[in-house]
Amino acid sequence: MAGIIYVSRKRDYEGYLCSLLLPAESRSSAFALRAFNVELAQIKDLVSEKTIGLMRMQFWKKTVDDIYSDNPPHQPVAIELWKAVKRHNLTKRWLMKIIDERERNLDDKAYRNIQELENYAENTQSSLLYLTLEILGIKDLHADHAASHIGKAQGIVTCLRATPYHGSRRRVFLPMDICMLHGVSQEDFLRKKQDKNVRDVIYDIASQAHLHLKHARSFHKSVPVKAFPAFLQTVALEDYLKKIQQVDFDIFHPSLQQKDTLLPLSLYIRSWRRKY
Repeated sequence: MAGIIYVSRKRDYEGYLCSLLLPAESRSSAFALRAFNVELAQIKDLVSEKTIGLMRMQFWKKTVDDIYSDNPPHQPVAIELWKAVKRHNLTKRWLMKIIDERERNLDDKAYRNIQELENYAENTQSSLLYLTLEILGIKDLHADHAASHIGKAQGIVTCLRATPYHGSRRRVFLPMDICMLHGVSQEDFLRKKQDKNVRDVIYDIASQAHLHLKHARSFHKSVPVKAFPAFLQTVALEDYLKKIQQVDFDIFHPSLQQKDTLLPLSLYIRSWRRKY
């Protein structure tokens, strides 16, 4: 388990912090889920050829099948995931959705429109949240609704945050419809231009993430309090959206690349206040 926690801390620091604030009996399963997600997320960056990426995805599809047949491979993440599935009777469909969507995303293409990015976020980030709710023993329509919107916000923010990194590798994944609307080309992002129309693209995309957060919070009174720990990542999302607003939507501003040292404290306070 120590190795799994280390992977989560190194590759998904915010997810790691959020998992620490879950009830003690849910933590190890949450770390297993996070590690599974990290394994899939890094395939795209680690492989030089799509064929190798597809082989790795195939391995994980077979692994999930084997987990549900009580025959997990001797791989640390797979074994911990098997324990989580047994302990909480996790829904196989959500795990498979995450793999299928990550597999589709191996094509190095920009999202055609914001809906395509939202679908990707729903099938990956929201699915992860549905599984986290199952780990917490929650079956509730309102909680699922909130999870759907928070997952979409998370996917959009992740896409924004990764833009400088992707740009350094001469890739741009931002939705093409919004870029075209403002007359911005991929080359503008590769050259790190800071014209008003470039910042307008970022403003539009960030606004969509903000809207999803607002929707998720609009029915917090209907969501069981027991579900709130699953949604603590809203703290980091809100923090990023505030920061990007402060730098006038300059996606390349150095302050956006810095780790927030106060995040553990902010998460703890939000968790103690029982808010998301």
